[in-house]
Amino acid sequence: MLSKLPKQFDPNVLIGFDTADDAGVYRLTDELALVQTVDFFTPIVDDPYTFGQIAAANSLSDVYAMGGRPVSALSIVGFPNKQEQVGILEKILQGGLAKMQEAKCTVIGGHSIGDDEIKFGYAVTGVVNPQRVWANAGARAGDRLVLTKQIGTGIIGTALKQDAASELAVQAAIESMSTLNRVASEVGLNFAVHGATDITGFGLLGHAREMAIGGKVSLVLDHAKIDFLPGAVEYSRRGFIPGGLKRNIEFIAGCVEFAEGISDEVRNLLFDPQTSGGMLFSVDARESANLVKALAERGVGAQEIGEVRAKTHPLILVR
Repeated sequence: MLSKLPKQFDPNVLIGFDTADDAGVYRLTDELALVQTVDFFTPIVDDPYTFGQIAAANSLSDVYAMGGRPVSALSIVGFPNKQEQVGILEKILQGGLAKMQEAKCTVIGGHSIGDDEIKFGYAVTGVVNPQRVWANAGARAGDRLVLTKQIGTGIIGTALKQDAASELAVQAAIESMSTLNRVASEVGLNFAVHGATDITGFGLLGHAREMAIGGKVSLVLDHAKIDFLPGAVEYSRRGFIPGGLKRNIEFIAGCVEFAEGISDEVRNLLFDPQTSGGMLFSVDARESANLVKALAERGVGAQEIGEVRAKTHPLILVR
């Protein structure tokens, strides 16, 4: 659909919507560019304050994925016109504001509409040096792939909706989703990161696909090195499959080849749509181990999960 829209040309647009990147980047000067993104969704947990936190962390993530620093945000709210539920909205806004304050990002306004289905998120503006923008098209053959969060929030969320998720799994997923990618981004800026993306609705394989297509390279992922959230493998095995995962398989499967012996439950998790997932870095092979070590020293449990190769078939190999 977007390909049918009239083409715009502005030499200051460094990254637009044509490359499926995480955010747009607009150059103001030779040393300053804006990073702009927007994200909102329906509740994925019961507690409104926690929902606000997760929505804010998710909205901020796209700025971090471009190597940027968020500076301001506008809230986006859809909420029922029912006076007795206003307290719920207040808690959602409080949770979102708490995360924005943690990110040192100022909420300067927003817009709300009456909506029977609750929706919440932010349009976030950040700043970045135009010479240091991370794009998903930056991956280079020979790079190593580093992932900064565990996988499985979508499947755990589906199990939660069916009252089948353990308290341990739910709390682990909430902690992951509400954790900012700020530290991961700050640490990554000190290393030779050539490309980056955050793992959200398209799942690990969907965002890996965007990185491979953008960089005209192929990716090899080692499934044994990918960490999953507690309970995620079990719930995948038991069939708690979100609709977004099924759509991801339909869209992405033709680009991916799995080695024999990789179980269906693990395959599903690699397609699992994440909310406020981690960063996927494509980093110079000589610096990968040091990046993982530096992230660990700042409390980020990252893992090297694969490598970038010259473009070949398949586009993505999971071994």
